[in-house]
Amino acid sequence: MNSFFPQHLAALLNALRRLAASPLNTTLSLLVIGIALALPSAGWVILDNLRDITGSASGVQQISVFMSVEANKKDVSEIESRLREAKPGSWRFVAKDEALKRLQSSEGMAEIVASLPKNPLPDAFIVEPVDSQPESLERLAKTFSGWPKVAHVQLDSAWVKRFDVFLRIGKLTITLLAGLFAAALVAVTFNTIRLQILAQAAEIEVAKLIGATDAFIRRPFHYFGALQGTLGGLFAALLVVIGSLLLEQPLGELVALYGGSFILHGLSPTGIAALTGIGAVLGWLGAQLSVTIHLRRFG
Repeated sequence: MNSFFPQHLAALLNALRRLAASPLNTTLSLLVIGIALALPSAGWVILDNLRDITGSASGVQQISVFMSVEANKKDVSEIESRLREAKPGSWRFVAKDEALKRLQSSEGMAEIVASLPKNPLPDAFIVEPVDSQPESLERLAKTFSGWPKVAHVQLDSAWVKRFDVFLRIGKLTITLLAGLFAAALVAVTFNTIRLQILAQAAEIEVAKLIGATDAFIRRPFHYFGALQGTLGGLFAALLVVIGSLLLEQPLGELVALYGGSFILHGLSPTGIAALTGIGAVLGWLGAQLSVTIHLRRFG
């Protein structure tokens, strides 16, 4: 136990010296690893924000509940009570007089509205459900349509389904892409360790002759792979954060044109830690595979 920590500390310092000894090769390796980790990570961030963007845009994933024209205040109060009990999410009431004023303020509609003998518009409730899954939205719409004095329930379920399928395909594509890049990261580390083993063949043979254990010889290479992956993960997180900062303002302006508000959510501290950890594990795995295969020649 007394020699455990000093040995690991010595192996860690040895790995750091090797990284610093070839700055150009280290920089290129970190660049490759960083890009390999940043691309799928950025894809996940984009998909997560896409749902927020569509949810904040006007009219997206909303259920419009239209009352019958002859519905009175008592009927409206009944629907309000049912909504409070059901707790589907946030909702607001749009009175028929308010709806008529909005229609009248629309371009070219003032004269048409003025010629109407009475207000033909019904009272309505606009519901924004907490659960935006297509199945949940359809169940809510079916429930609302069975309530008294409800004449029509409007839900663009086809659009919601298409968007949900798009998100699932996007997540599957990014998962496959992440798997390919993870394999590439392991291959980069594998080759780097292989070159180091070949370059230090004489040192390894001497260490074997004087009684060095396999664990002692392998340890610096393991640390080297893990350190390289860790630094690559941090570089990937930096790339994603910079990209998020650059896109935040133009995306906010774009969403505002569609009547919504949006704040781009980048990588959280937990996401950065996870990305760094994934890089470390993949780097260690590449080193482990390379060491296991290439150290056999030394017996």
